[in-house]
Amino acid sequence: MTTLGSPLILGVESSCDETGFGLVSDGVLLGQGLASSAAQHADFGGVVPEIAARAHLEAVVPTLRIALEDADVDLADISHVAVTSGPGLATAVHVGLAAAKSIAWALGKPLYGVHHLAGHAAADTLEHGPLPERSIVLIVSGGHTSLLAVGDLVRDPIEHLGDTLDDAAGEAFDKVSRLLGLGYPGGPAISRAAVDGDPTAFSFPRAMLRPRDAPFTFSFSGLKTAVARTVETLERAGQSVPVADIAASFEQAVVDVLVTKAIRAVRERNLDTLVIVGGVAANARLRAVARSTCEAAGIELRIPPPRLCTDNGAMIAAVGDLLVRSGAEPSGLGIAADPSAVLLGAQLPLPG
Repeated sequence: MTTLGSPLILGVESSCDETGFGLVSDGVLLGQGLASSAAQHADFGGVVPEIAARAHLEAVVPTLRIALEDADVDLADISHVAVTSGPGLATAVHVGLAAAKSIAWALGKPLYGVHHLAGHAAADTLEHGPLPERSIVLIVSGGHTSLLAVGDLVRDPIEHLGDTLDDAAGEAFDKVSRLLGLGYPGGPAISRAAVDGDPTAFSFPRAMLRPRDAPFTFSFSGLKTAVARTVETLERAGQSVPVADIAASFEQAVVDVLVTKAIRAVRERNLDTLVIVGGVAANARLRAVARSTCEAAGIELRIPPPRLCTDNGAMIAAVGDLLVRSGAEPSGLGIAADPSAVLLGAQLPLPG
């Protein structure tokens, strides 16, 4: 067992199909446990809420034990508990919230409700240290694609510069992967197929990049439709579908839009740091293009390692750690799940 002199925060995450526990102290990730039910959803081409909730119930105790063992601490060492209370699948969020409340009540420790997307932003601090005074954060995941202007993550309001009008980037990956017969989850499947493809083989649309378009708003539904029509046209003509080329061309179209708008936001706000987080941030093509573009523009790029990009308890513990160190009041055991929570601040409910 490790003896700690600083607060030890347990983070609990269950917003979708990953059950995550993480332990953070003074900005350092000590250990984590993660279980995924993705394989159980593969036949459905997406996450089934009831299946995800049952999987969380089964995974909570063993995953918590893994995190404690990984950190070499005991349950009694925990000083604070942080949990995703929204947004996410209602049935899934409730499981993690109930588990966190039970732990906090049993130990007599403070409980903090955390916004899931703030967790993604905080994940980068576990790898690269505190965020700068001001930065642009691009969140790209299965359910969210957002550009944010961020100051102090837990003290300052979070400003939404733009969000997606329809499909999030990760959702588009899932749908296109299903069209191409590559399976679920779509992000890794598309990325693997694209390695052998030509990203210039098909000229897919880059939506919302015209001068008259909202500068920081995203839309990927039309891109998904363009891929579907291409596949349909080829099949009707009796031609084979070049899966690798379509995957690479689709992936490049998504990356071009994400990077273009993110760089635009950094420049228009006269900032020098771009942070890219969320499940899609694990995409190798996005990481490579963002890195080369930022280097050319003199912008510092921060992306957490892939293991911290997907949903995990460590990122929620990271927010809890920041809240505790900032002196924030706990949310309390009465906090309710908010599956549609809007990101205005890191803590739910917002203080005051």
